[in-house]
Amino acid sequence: MIDSPRNMRRAALQCLYQFDSSTDIGDEEVRESLRESPGSDTDHEEGLKLARQAWTVHSKADAMATEYAEDWPTRRQPIVDRSILRLAYCEMALGRTPPKVAINEAVELAKEFSTEQSPMFINGILDKMYRSMRESGEIEDTSNIVSETVTPND
Repeated sequence: MIDSPRNMRRAALQCLYQFDSSTDIGDEEVRESLRESPGSDTDHEEGLKLARQAWTVHSKADAMATEYAEDWPTRRQPIVDRSILRLAYCEMALGRTPPKVAINEAVELAKEFSTEQSPMFINGILDKMYRSMRESGEIEDTSNIVSETVTPND
């Protein structure tokens, strides 16, 4: 069981950053880089697993993000921002997390790891992605469902 969903997402973000930076990085190298990161070994393993899932669908996430931010296609976005967008897209698309929780968690990651403008940018793009995915039937409207609670100190 995941000890801290927030720490799992932090680990996933670190993994995605590394996948984007190096095409030939292996899981053992990534695991080693997570050793000093917050969270338990379980958080790190689950984060790596989530990052691998997000990396599998990153092209679709990038296309959708570019559609809603024509002036800021993913190739122009900071690696941290595009990694956060990919992570939240994956969580919404796979139905692993209620979309509004995924969006909120992405905004919190942006506050912690990116620029001052990034949380608003991330929120706007993910909100548009969510609406589009909901309207197309790609995801269900789960706005009344809360499956996990994350405290601010998580």
